[in-house]
Amino acid sequence: MAKAIDVFGYMDYRSFLRDFYAEKKAGKRGFSFRAFSMRAGLGSPNYLKLVMDGDRNLTPEMAERFATACGLKGDSAAFFCELVGFNQAKNLAERSDKFAKLTTYRKYRAAHQLEVAQAAYCTNWYLPAIRELALRKDFRADAAWIAQTLVPSITEAEASMALEKLLELRLLVLDEEGRVVQGTELVSTAADTSLMHVRSYHRTMIARGIEAMDDIPWQERDISSLTLCLGPTGIKRYKDRLQRFQNELLELSSLESDPQQVIQINFQLFPLSKGREEGDAG
Repeated sequence: MAKAIDVFGYMDYRSFLRDFYAEKKAGKRGFSFRAFSMRAGLGSPNYLKLVMDGDRNLTPEMAERFATACGLKGDSAAFFCELVGFNQAKNLAERSDKFAKLTTYRKYRAAHQLEVAQAAYCTNWYLPAIRELALRKDFRADAAWIAQTLVPSITEAEASMALEKLLELRLLVLDEEGRVVQGTELVSTAADTSLMHVRSYHRTMIARGIEAMDDIPWQERDISSLTLCLGPTGIKRYKDRLQRFQNELLELSSLESDPQQVIQINFQLFPLSKGREEGDAG
């Protein structure tokens, strides 16, 4: 007997519905869009198809009906409703909030261990810092040493969790001598969450930059800014130059023979006014 599909294995509720329908259609004679509509108490016989194809969204009340029609109960039904909210979120803040709720389900964490670990990497500033710290010749995979070496210091529990996540993501690995060293893996997230995680990472690091203005002596930091007036061509030219400069810095870092201190460099370019056409409209 084929194993029933598990809603906790999905990041897209429409994909779950498509697989659910295909499974039922193949295994149960007479199952159709009309039959599903009757289960869900819907007036339209093709409502399920419209949702599966992305032509209709689900309201919270309708999500509950769909969960019932799919035979979902308890945590499975609640998770499906949260997944609907996650997929239909209108902004990053709402999407992040819904994702946090998804991760509270034990079966979701079991099915998406890598995704949960990647989310932790992007939302805790000290995970990327520890990964870079591993380049030091005196690096110790010891929670107490790591906790006291970072600025600001973190707890031993946080350091221990970070080591576990970095090893899980293979961003840190054991070499032939049993030492923990930096791995070559890159953090690559699912399409459903990649933008959310990247923005979360940038928010976290920008927040660290704000704290550094008060916590770090000026001799040990460089925080500056420019305010300029540019046209579309100039903005593109500046963005391209920033990208090239970042690549140059990465190349320079690879030439370090004795890395000793982890640093963070933030780049931001954003408008402080509307463009000419935007300003003239209305």
